Amino acid sequence: MNLVETIDTPVGSYAPDFEIPGIDDQVHHLRRYLEKFRAVGVISMCNDCPYVEWYIDKLKNIQAEFAPEGFTLIGVNGSNGDRDSSPSLENMKAFARRHDLNFPYLWDSTQDVSRSFGATKTPMAFLIDSNGIVRYKGQIDDHPQDRSSVGEDYLRTAIASLLLSQKIDIPQTEPIGTTLIWRN
Repeated sequence: MNLVETIDTPVGSYAPDFEIPGIDDQVHHLRRYLEKFRAVGVISMCNDCPYVEWYIDKLKNIQAEFAPEGFTLIGVNGSNGDRDSSPSLENMKAFARRHDLNFPYLWDSTQDVSRSFGATKTPMAFLIDSNGIVRYKGQIDDHPQDRSSVGEDYLRTAIASLLLSQKIDIPQTEPIGTTLIWRN
């Protein structure tokens, strides 16, 4: 594992704009999402993280629940965890098909986007309002391995509050997951 300096975009500051490819072979711009949606959730994720596996159905449920209200998730793979000989984008496409993803999945091949957001774990959530301000960052919830557990659903609660123009009571949590693997 390599230690690399991250910028760490704090809650209340502007999210770094990006322009990176997705599994749909299109280039995705954060600014275009912010023009179209009331809120955007950027999730630092990768194909081989056990925490992402535990959370993937929860993320799909969050997308399905809030999409009608003008919300979208965007998965961003900035990890160096795809170690087999296939191209990373191809691995991501296979992962998306296997899990029937209902949100865009983008490839941060240079890791610049992940660094500029301050992502340290997979998964790690960043909730951004339509003005481009980060309103929440950290855990998805406090019960990754138990889908039926009652606990704190940090991301879901933050999205609901943001869409209702209410204060987000817990704007930041310490992320849990697998440490992001940095390239040399």
